[in-house]
Order: sequence, then structure tokens, then C-alpha cells
Amino acid sequence: MTNKIYFTPGPSELYPTISAHMATAMANKIGSISHRSQQFKDIYAHAVTGLRQLLQLPANWDILFVSSANEVWERAIQNNVEKESFHLVNGSFSKRFYEISLELGRKATKHEAPFGQGFSIADLDVPKSTELIAVVQNETSSGASTPVADINLLRAKVNSEALIYVDAVSSAPYPEFDFNLIDSTYFSVQKGFGLPAGLGIWLVNDRCVAKAVALKSKGLSIGSFHSIPSLLSKARTYQNPETPNVLAIYLLGKVLEEMNHHGAATIRQETETKAKLIYDYLATSQNFDIAVAEPTHRSQTTIIANTKVSSAEVIKKLAPFDMVIGSGYGNYKDTQIRIANFPAHSLAQVQALVYKLQELFN
Repeated sequence: MTNKIYFTPGPSELYPTISAHMATAMANKIGSISHRSQQFKDIYAHAVTGLRQLLQLPANWDILFVSSANEVWERAIQNNVEKESFHLVNGSFSKRFYEISLELGRKATKHEAPFGQGFSIADLDVPKSTELIAVVQNETSSGASTPVADINLLRAKVNSEALIYVDAVSSAPYPEFDFNLIDSTYFSVQKGFGLPAGLGIWLVNDRCVAKAVALKSKGLSIGSFHSIPSLLSKARTYQNPETPNVLAIYLLGKVLEEMNHHGAATIRQETETKAKLIYDYLATSQNFDIAVAEPTHRSQTTIIANTKVSSAEVIKKLAPFDMVIGSGYGNYKDTQIRIANFPAHSLAQVQALVYKLQELFN
């Protein structure tokens, strides 16, 4: 048994009750049940109901289960873009979505901000021919966040038919989206929901569904098993086209039950309190600097710091105290650290991490 606390940005710390739910799942052999059985349909429905409640998802939105959030990049382009997409790029993951659109033969345009910086949505010029605009609410690689209030401005920047896709991979369930102003959002469970990796969640509204159906009716390929119509035909009966990650859906339902009991507003408040502790420390540290200069663009859930010592040294010095943080991403691996701040991280754990960093590096 390990006492390590994982502040890595994903996979990350497991939700505190996961081990108990896993034990129950094993005792009841959840991993052996048929994905066409009523028992599984009930598990699926429980997870969907919990997610709808937590996010306050409108009735014209559907919840689809896929293998990972990254799968959504490909499925989104296949199903919702005939010719042209537009991408806000300010880190490695937003850039990858742009590249996938190109790889699938679409005309992809990007508006790129330097790594770690946000966007001025008010000044954005989106081509009228854009069918899908992709924005990362929380760029996991750089710690740059796009405030929900800014995302809400996008609707006035695009043509009436354009679909707005929002990546919330390392921020959900923290952002309080206005689902009337966006068309799709997606995330995985191994970050903000504190589960083992292996399940992606893709939320789509009726406009996304209609676009996929329209492209298919033109004789265009929108994929097979994981096209929106295929996923939807099963999702509305609480199933998947193929055998899904039954255990992960079961665990998600259990965690959502507890999150809803705790309350979304409380989760958001606690997230901000913990983030302030970390940022306040970084602002006064002699060895670390806050990587995202503009306060309004600083992530509340994936906090990035420039480090004057190597990230490997920081990770090594924390290891004896059972604390694990992330190194920087890509070219920033040695010069930055990444600290996750998810609902699974308690205030006491964050306080202990900050105290230990102060002790070791100041």
C-alpha cells in the first residue's frame, strides 16, 4: 500500500472513496456483467443522471461515452466538419486538435497565442466559413485558462451555423458553462473526477447531432461505431455500440453521487481556495515563478510554475514525503512543474504540499 498523494495533472489522485467502490464492484462482479443487461443499463443511467445534475445539463444535450477525451478530436472533425474548422491554440493539446483536423483533410485555421498565454476573444476574427470553432477552456500543457465569460463571447463571433467545441479535459467539473452558448464539451475521468484512466465523456447538443446527420445524408463518411448517430442510438437506451468500460462507468456514477451531495458550488469554492494557496506561495517564492502572467488566464485546476531548479530535482525532493507533482510538458519538461488541483485533493493535502515546498525550497 502506498501513501503517496498524486498532484500530477492526469492521471492524478484518486477520489477518496474509489477503493471502497472498487471493492464493492469486485464483490458484485461488475466487471463480468453483460453490457446489454438491465443491470448495466441501470449503471449507465445512474452515471448519466448524476452528470446531468452536477453540470446542470439541458434536456437537448446528450452524453456519450468513448475511450478518451482525445478520441473526441477525431470524432468531432469527422462528424461536424465538412470543410473548415477554426482553432484557438495556446499549448500542446489545442495544437494537436488543429493538427488532427488537417490530417483528416479539412481546411483548419488557427489563431495562436504564445505558450502559457490566453486570448483576447473580443478582438478575435473568425472566418465566416467556419463550421467548428475549438477552444481549450484549460490547456493542460501550459496552465492557461480561457474564462467561461470569454467563451460566452464566441457565439457572437461566429456564423449562426458554426458549432462551438470546448475542451474541459483538465478543468471539469469546475467551469460553470452556459450550455446555451456552446455546442459540445468533453473530458476524461482521470483528472477532475478522480478515476482510473480509460473513459472519455463527450457532451453534444442537438445542433451537433443534426450536423452529423446532415453530413451522413450527403454520403460523406462520419465514421462507423463511434459516429454521433451510432453512439446516440445506443446512448439513449443506456448502452454503447460496443462493450464499454463498464467498471469506469460504475465508478463514475458512484463519484458523481458524492459530488452532487457535496454540491457543485462547494466544489468550485474549494477549488478556488486551494488554488489561491498555491498561487500565493508561488508569488513569494525565491525558486518558483507563476508561469501564466495574466491572473485572469491562470488555471484553477492545473497550476504551472517556472522553476529555477530542475523539475526533476523538485520531484525528487518531494518523493520521500509521499508527494508527487508533474514535470513541465514537452519542451518545458525541465523548467516547469505542474500541480493539479482537483476535487480529489483535499485542502489539508494542498496545505501540506505548500508547506513542504516552502521548507525544501525557500
